[in-house]
Amino acid sequence: MKPTLQLKLSQHLTLTPQLQQSIRLLQLSTLELNAEVERLLQANPLLEKADDEENAAPPPEFLQTVVTAPTNSDSPADARDDSAGSDFDLMSTAGGDRDWGSASSDDDDENFSPQQVAACSLRDHLNSQLALLNLPLRDRQIVSALIDALGDDGYLKTSLEELLELFPAEIDLDADELLIALRRLQNMEPPGVGARDAAECLGLQLKALPKSTPYLAEALKLVENHLPLLAARDFGKLKRLLHIDDVGLRGVRSLITSLNPRPGSGFSNTEANYVIPDVVVRKLRGRWQAALNEAAMPKLRLNRIYADILTRNRESSNQQLAAQLQEAKWLIRNVQQRFETILRVSQAIVDRQRHFFDHGDVAMRPMVLREIAEILSLHESTISRVTTQKYMLTPRGTYELKYFFGSHVATDTGGAASATAIRALIKQLIAAEDSASPLTDSRIADLLGGQGIVVARRTIAKYREALQIPPVNLRKAF
Repeated sequence: MKPTLQLKLSQHLTLTPQLQQSIRLLQLSTLELNAEVERLLQANPLLEKADDEENAAPPPEFLQTVVTAPTNSDSPADARDDSAGSDFDLMSTAGGDRDWGSASSDDDDENFSPQQVAACSLRDHLNSQLALLNLPLRDRQIVSALIDALGDDGYLKTSLEELLELFPAEIDLDADELLIALRRLQNMEPPGVGARDAAECLGLQLKALPKSTPYLAEALKLVENHLPLLAARDFGKLKRLLHIDDVGLRGVRSLITSLNPRPGSGFSNTEANYVIPDVVVRKLRGRWQAALNEAAMPKLRLNRIYADILTRNRESSNQQLAAQLQEAKWLIRNVQQRFETILRVSQAIVDRQRHFFDHGDVAMRPMVLREIAEILSLHESTISRVTTQKYMLTPRGTYELKYFFGSHVATDTGGAASATAIRALIKQLIAAEDSASPLTDSRIADLLGGQGIVVARRTIAKYREALQIPPVNLRKAF
């Protein structure tokens, strides 16, 4: 067969680099966006922060020679194309001119940055106590090994048999010697450290209390032998086993609940994770309105020195900087478009859920992504990206945008109630129940049915577990 040429037309969708960056920035959280912007600021000299008060860095030597070189234009203004004006308009809208009049103070007080005090870990705290004990070196090393085996909560989760096998054979360590070292560790502060389970932890703390503590003997007997009965709230059996009445059982229970089941938690270095809201909701003139959080928006602009050089000289040697200039423009536009989309979606959510802002969770209406997508003429995938890891600050608290979406449950009148509203109603009913006779899941379903909300008992149980509310037998008080 002879080779032939054929002409074929076809259509296919291609994502431009600018569109790919726009989609990627849209799905990033605020912290991830700031990290991405910082990375691009380091990689692209044409990009800078608009709130940076420092002088712009001078151009490299090869660019300085370009500035002094004569051009073919009669004046510098003739060398600029029509797009240069729009570029500088973009720069002024993104961040405005630098405030050259503001001078930084050289005061030591203003430059002082407080240093964070190093937190003492549980192991350091225990080793400092070990150093004060008059023990032989061998015993000190054994106790130190037990300290290293502790978890962050202060428990010794590895059995003594397993620990005994970890010691070298030449040490010739036996089980009794290891148990003695454990007792030394358990006598240290905080009380309960080195325990192997909850019962031993609570028992160690009770033994450290004064002998005159009321109900101390009964509490020790309970934690050593009958702790599962207390967890199951089998108060009748506990009274028979401890030979006490209701008043005594209340005293024993109060004493045990005053103890710390995690003695090492006070030395934890866990830091709280804070979220930066992207949107702030306020009520203005009787209408709830969403506004962007200025603190969450990175303020970017083009570097005027480099941009001016590139608009005057468009030689082949500057192709790399020209590409970086285009990338900087794309980033500024995409960041601006990202926040504009977040604001549009947030305002649509606020308009749809205005009763929530007035009355709380019980007034939340059912809503799906498709509803907001149809209102704003956007795709559902775009709404999903916008509402993921984006937060809204309201007078009722800070919520992820995903929080305002939820499934619905039918009502007797043919309407629908959101799952969020039903969970709020369940929480209200349980909060107002009689602790001596708490509401069962079936009873809660009947009460909601009386309000016109048809919910199955299994759905009530699922929502109750999601709220971390224990079942009826664990909510019963004596």
